[in-house]
Amino acid sequence: MTKPRIALVIGIVCISIFPVLVRLSLTPGLISAFYRMAFASAVIVPYVLLAKKFVIPSRKLFLLSSLCGLIFGLDVGVWNIAIQGSSATQATLLTNLSPVWVGIGAFLFLKDKPLRNFWIGTVIALIGMVLLVGLRFFLKMEFNIPFFFAVLSGMLYAVYMLVSKFVLGEVDVVSFMTISVMSSTITLGLICVAIGEPFSGFSNEGWLVLVIQGLVCQLLAWLLISYATKHMRATRVSVSLLGQAILASILAWIFLNESITLQMIIGGLVLLLGIRITFYTKPIPLFRFSKKEKS
Repeated sequence: MTKPRIALVIGIVCISIFPVLVRLSLTPGLISAFYRMAFASAVIVPYVLLAKKFVIPSRKLFLLSSLCGLIFGLDVGVWNIAIQGSSATQATLLTNLSPVWVGIGAFLFLKDKPLRNFWIGTVIALIGMVLLVGLRFFLKMEFNIPFFFAVLSGMLYAVYMLVSKFVLGEVDVVSFMTISVMSSTITLGLICVAIGEPFSGFSNEGWLVLVIQGLVCQLLAWLLISYATKHMRATRVSVSLLGQAILASILAWIFLNESITLQMIIGGLVLLLGIRITFYTKPIPLFRFSKKEKS
C-alpha cells in the first residue's frame, strides 16, 4: 500500500469513532460541531506558528481554503442535527450518498473524470450500505427536516471534497487544514451565538467527548484524509470513506451494545467489495461478446 492509502485507512478509523460519540448526545449538535473545530484549531494554529509551517497561499487559494472550512463546518453541524433529530442510521446512510454527488461533480468540473470502475464500485458499495442498514429501515424512513438535513450534509460533503481536491493541488496539507479549520470554527461559532447555543455547562464526560472529537475525529483524521485527497482521486477517497459505516457499526456493537446481524456482515463485505473495485485499475467489461466463426 502507498502512503496515501495508509493515511486514508488510518483517517477512516479515526472518523469512525465520531458517530458513536454523537449518539451519546452529551452536548447539542451544533455546539458539538463548534468545539470539534475549536479544539482542533487550538492545537494546529500554535503548532504551525511556532514551527513556521504555515505558508500563506495566494488570495484566491486562501479564500477557497476558507470556503472549504465554511462548507465543512456546515456539513458537520447539519449532520449532527440530522443524527439527533432522527436516527444515526438514517443520517449516516443519506450522508453517505456523497460519492454519487462527488462523481457527478468530478465528471462536470474536474479533469480526472470518474472511470467506469468508479460507477460500478459505487453502485455495489451503496447496495452494501442498504444491506448493512436493513431493508426494514426504508419502510420506516420519514421525509422530515432531519431527512433533508442528512441529504444536504452529503451534498455539502461532496462540494468540500471537490473544492479541497482542487486547492490541495496548490497548497500544502498543514496550511490548508489550518485555514480550513479556523474558518469552520468561526462559522460555527457565529451560528451558535446567533441561535443562543450554550457554550458551557456540560458534564466531564461531555467535555472529554468534545476533546476526542476535536483531536482525533477532526485534527488527526482530516490531516490524514487531506493528505490522501492531495495524492489520490477525490472519487476514490469519497467511496473509501463509506468504510466508516462498517467500523462505526462495530464500535457501536462494542460500546453501545447495538446488535450485528448476518445481513449486516454480508452488507459490510459487499460494501468493501465496491470500495475495492474503485481501486481496480483495469476497466471492468460490462458485456463480453464472443465472435463465432462463420462456416
